[in-house]
Amino acid sequence: MRNTKAFKEAVAETLAALARRGVTVRPGTVEDIIEERVTGVARQLRIQVRSAWTYFNADALADAIAKQYQEMQESGEGDEAGQAPMPPVDNPELALILAGVPDALVESGGDLYSVIVNVAVNAWMAGHIHGEDGCAGCEGARGEAGHDWDARMATITALKPDITRWFDRTVWTVALHDSGFSVERR
Repeated sequence: MRNTKAFKEAVAETLAALARRGVTVRPGTVEDIIEERVTGVARQLRIQVRSAWTYFNADALADAIAKQYQEMQESGEGDEAGQAPMPPVDNPELALILAGVPDALVESGGDLYSVIVNVAVNAWMAGHIHGEDGCAGCEGARGEAGHDWDARMATITALKPDITRWFDRTVWTVALHDSGFSVERR
């Protein structure tokens, strides 16, 4: 089914309809939903899948997805567990992580998976270090040095005074292209 022209057009139309509604969803998610719905209609009506496309409406599906997305946002679902707070604007440690991506691509030979794992681990650790200031369970866990987050940020800034330039998308994109890599959507 996924290799058919009808399927590819349905995905493209649905993603475009979602974009018009200001909702961004991973294409694979939309593909899964479309496949599930079209095969469901075919099964329910006892017709062939190619005939079930008659009942597909990209705008209606986009409305349903957008509504679900809006309800999730309004309910605050996902705000509790697993949702780390965003770091302060111009956070030097986040800039350091961003700055490392082009170099990591070169070092890994373009292995995007290993780069993403590296970024995720560094961000996870940075978030924990930032959170230790308010974590009673972490008190004294880092030895005599403690966990002075402000001192850590000051050290990074002293070592790399222009580190926050990495928040400029243009600077990052130029560095990415200089590394010989780029991101393209297929």
